[in-house]
Amino acid sequence: MRLQKYIAHAGLCSRRKAEEHILNGRIKVNHQIITQLGTKIDPENDRIFFNDDPIILKPTLPKIYIALNKPVGVVTSCSDQKSKIVLDLINIDDRVYPVGRLDKDSKGLLLLTNDGDLHNKLSHPSFNHEKEYVVATVHPISDAALQNIEQGMVIDKVKTRKAKVTRLSKTKFNIVLKQGRNRQIRKMVGQTGNKVDSLKRIRIKNITLGNLKEGKWRYLNIEEIKQLTN
Repeated sequence: MRLQKYIAHAGLCSRRKAEEHILNGRIKVNHQIITQLGTKIDPENDRIFFNDDPIILKPTLPKIYIALNKPVGVVTSCSDQKSKIVLDLINIDDRVYPVGRLDKDSKGLLLLTNDGDLHNKLSHPSFNHEKEYVVATVHPISDAALQNIEQGMVIDKVKTRKAKVTRLSKTKFNIVLKQGRNRQIRKMVGQTGNKVDSLKRIRIKNITLGNLKEGKWRYLNIEEIKQLTN
């Protein structure tokens, strides 16, 4: 088993975060620091440590899939000493972690799970799953600005993928993305000379926010899980 997969399956963090820990020299295998991604280990005989604390691979746990309506001001993280985090809103004993990110100033749908394989699948841009948002701007946004956003814009020296944009009002539009770069929508709106007033995610792939109240969460149903994991 690959080291990062072991760490994720043990419930310490997501696979992507595990890779960061490995590269930062925070993981040891049999008391030896490992910084090479893809290192294979024997779960039966090797001992794995994070900051010198043992990482124990627990028996296979039932998969948990949760939809949360994240409020503004809550951080999408498993730990933060200065701010309230999304895990503070989930009152269950089992360890889950957020899929992807939703920045502190944004609100709406966030998925949390202990399914490491699904986390990796949904977090990687190559899978082309859709994310849908409702965006309100400080000033009226022009048709030309929306068209530029839809066709793709150069953000941090890389052009964004084409998006589907629908105007809702003079200062509000709906956008469907197949990628999720850091603060992408805010940066695109900024390049049009405008500014985001509010940003709400309402859908990830087949999972919709629906009438879930802000700050509340629910388990996904069987059909939702089936479509999400296929």
